[in-house]
Amino acid sequence: MTLPLRARAKGAATSAAEALDGREVVLVRVDPTVHRGALTEADGATIAGAADLALRGRLPLVAVIASSGADVNEGLPALHGWGMAARALARCSGIVPLVVVVTGPAVSGPALLLGLCDVVVMTEDAYAWVSGPAMVQTFTGVDVPGSVLGGAGVHASASGVASMVVPDEDAAMAAVSSILELLPDHTDAEPDDVPTVDPPNRRTPEAGALIPAGPTGSYDVRNVIASVVDDGHVVELRARYATNIVTALAAIGGRPVGVIANQPQSLAGTLDINAAQKGARFVALCDAFNLPISTFVDTPRVFPDKTLEWRGMIRLGAQLVFAYAEATVPRICVVLRKAYGGAYIVMDCKSMGNDLSLAWPTAEIAVMGARGAVAILHRKAEAAEQAERERAYDEAFLTPWVAAERGLIDVVIDPAETRVRLCAAIAMLRSKRERVVARLHSNTPL
Repeated sequence: MTLPLRARAKGAATSAAEALDGREVVLVRVDPTVHRGALTEADGATIAGAADLALRGRLPLVAVIASSGADVNEGLPALHGWGMAARALARCSGIVPLVVVVTGPAVSGPALLLGLCDVVVMTEDAYAWVSGPAMVQTFTGVDVPGSVLGGAGVHASASGVASMVVPDEDAAMAAVSSILELLPDHTDAEPDDVPTVDPPNRRTPEAGALIPAGPTGSYDVRNVIASVVDDGHVVELRARYATNIVTALAAIGGRPVGVIANQPQSLAGTLDINAAQKGARFVALCDAFNLPISTFVDTPRVFPDKTLEWRGMIRLGAQLVFAYAEATVPRICVVLRKAYGGAYIVMDCKSMGNDLSLAWPTAEIAVMGARGAVAILHRKAEAAEQAERERAYDEAFLTPWVAAERGLIDVVIDPAETRVRLCAAIAMLRSKRERVVARLHSNTPL
């Protein structure tokens, strides 16, 4: 049953409490046929009212937007309406899921609303920008087409705004349903179990077979994830952005989980600013909505680049560390292959407070790889001696057993046991609860 809200209020925005594929949500629509979706003060109040109801009713908020921006004809009151909407969405953040579908333009103020939401789904013909092509040309002299400035493809790959890009609105709503299936209604609830016939004791020998024999060989970590999760079903978010890290929703043993993994196919799985921010945002989403986090590690280092250092790798890279350190949900780490130096620490190692650290026999946990270590410690040695020392370093340090002896790895497992171990761990940790220290808020490294 649909329950309209502010049904007599005039404007482009309408809202209602209704069922989306059987899931109760508060749904907002901005109709592009009404003044091109320009938002008036009344529209801002409608969006804010819907957000307030979602907050009070503890229901997900879903918005379908196609808007040309604040109504210029109305002037300042329209800006006031946008401010009310923004404040209401911010109040919902971390309490109820915020999902927005962009089916056309989302420019000026409405574009900034996208950044407040947990998930943004854009159709292929949608676009979003804060300052349009005309403004860019006026101030910079650069003539840039709208699709290049803020098309869906740009936001999927360059800005990271779009969590998904789909062909049309029907596909977008189907995507929203698949995402909400793996999220609870609110932060005080656990997500519902997902029915599956995939047995928790299913072995996964194919997972280990994906790891190349050579230390520099590449593989698609998404295949490892698919082999482990229920029915191979993975909902990947921001798949085209910061491709050196994978963030996805799935279920393991019927329990919805968040999965984060280094991607050796992109930048060799190294970490950079975009990957750190993408991962941090995802970890925070999982922590807000009670999703256990499974982390798959295969990273040799932070990507070495002077522009990254200038752009603030220290400050912005710390966001991923901070997100993991703050997370109170069950956290399980599986080291697949390389786990070197600071990148190993960042990817939720035991020192960061995870609940269970697993490693495959192929894991290499060390300060750095053999070649780098020998180049520092024995840089004056002849080539033959260096090669011999690299072999010795491999045998002595590039194994999971050293970390296991120190308790930094709980169990070294056969890759075929990965799903079995994860299912058991997630079931065991279901009752995990952490007491959060009372404070106004943390000071996240932004």
